[in-house]
Amino acid sequence: MSIMTLFARGGRYRWLVCSLLFLATTINYVDRQVLALLKPTLDAYLQWTNEEFGLVNSAFQAAYAVGLLVFGAFVDRFGARLGYAVSIVAWSLAAMGHALASSVTGFGIARAALGLGEGGNFPSAIKAVTLWFPKRERAFATALFNSGANVGAIIAPAVVPFMALAWGWRAPFVVMGVVGFFWLFLWLPFYDTPQKKTASLTAAELAHIGGESGESGETTERMSWWSILRYRQAWSFVVAKFMTDPIWWFFLIWLPDYFKSTRKLDIKTSWIHLVTIYTIITALSIAGGWLTGYLVRRGQGISRARKTAMLFFACAVVPIVFVTQASDWGAVLLIGLAGAAHQAWSANLFTTVSDMFPKSAVAAVVGIGGMAGSVGGIIFPVVSGRLLDHFKAAGSITAGYAILFAICGSAYLVAFAANHLLAPRFEPMAPAGSS
Repeated sequence: MSIMTLFARGGRYRWLVCSLLFLATTINYVDRQVLALLKPTLDAYLQWTNEEFGLVNSAFQAAYAVGLLVFGAFVDRFGARLGYAVSIVAWSLAAMGHALASSVTGFGIARAALGLGEGGNFPSAIKAVTLWFPKRERAFATALFNSGANVGAIIAPAVVPFMALAWGWRAPFVVMGVVGFFWLFLWLPFYDTPQKKTASLTAAELAHIGGESGESGETTERMSWWSILRYRQAWSFVVAKFMTDPIWWFFLIWLPDYFKSTRKLDIKTSWIHLVTIYTIITALSIAGGWLTGYLVRRGQGISRARKTAMLFFACAVVPIVFVTQASDWGAVLLIGLAGAAHQAWSANLFTTVSDMFPKSAVAAVVGIGGMAGSVGGIIFPVVSGRLLDHFKAAGSITAGYAILFAICGSAYLVAFAANHLLAPRFEPMAPAGSS
């Protein structure tokens, strides 16, 4: 019996779709982590400064911002099936391209190419979730596929250093590029819209999804970037992404260096701490989707349940301000809690787009918000690098990290307040100009 037949008979084909999104997101985040994990090796090879390393990562973020914007419109126009395929081909080739780099500039170019390609991941995934899941399941489905970010961050420190030690630093880049192409051979035969997969769906599942058909959902009218930005609801998503996405990037980029420079744990020692952090994040972050559904079942409306969950997760990040005063394993627990809260927050934040916007605009809105998050991600690594270089020269790099973790701890509460002011309720928007 094929996997497709098994899921179809169980009336659970939508969870096969979610599994494919999870796998792609896992690959995506392993690709992103490789450079950070190889930084100690590349420090000796390239002799770059922390600021130069930050600039290389900012090149990724700048290209990622463009990729999100372009893929958002592309996915709404041509669909998630083609959008995701184009995206993973582009980023897999770019991942392998890192192996050809031999200078800071070369890594900047490879990183920018990776960012352009990876820009298609979240617009495609959120579009697919919007089409394949009813509203009450979307936050949970988003949390599940988004947990691939955490699983990728677990896998990467567990395998990348050992591949690099065995076969050289170029090997992890090449291997991960090849893995991306393997995913493509699963995606193309198994994924399409519910309308085009009716032979694989039970009537009950199609009714559960809502009977939605086509890539555009409620309306075939597509919204331009400028028309989207006329709505306060769009800005509620954009501002929250700008303020909180850089925090997750900070974890991905700087944690290996944090353990080495402040706690004298090199990658051969700290990999177990990193794996534990992302294991904690994986286990706890799925609660982000579950909590909203639980509150709805307890009688709260979708909007109130979503906001209650987001406020809870914003508060759960705050204890990270104490991380530099904690023991090694105490730091692991605090960072793990903050990372889990971020991912739970992110799953709910992504879902607010489909709460408020028609399906025909979901990928574009996600792309615009993702671009805003990447702009923040461009700025924060450079600021972090300069700050750490300053405190390193002063002989107190731990103080530099203390400042950065304090920023991390406060960002979500500020973002929640701004999000709430711009969108007091997460409900379908009224057409522009309506009374």
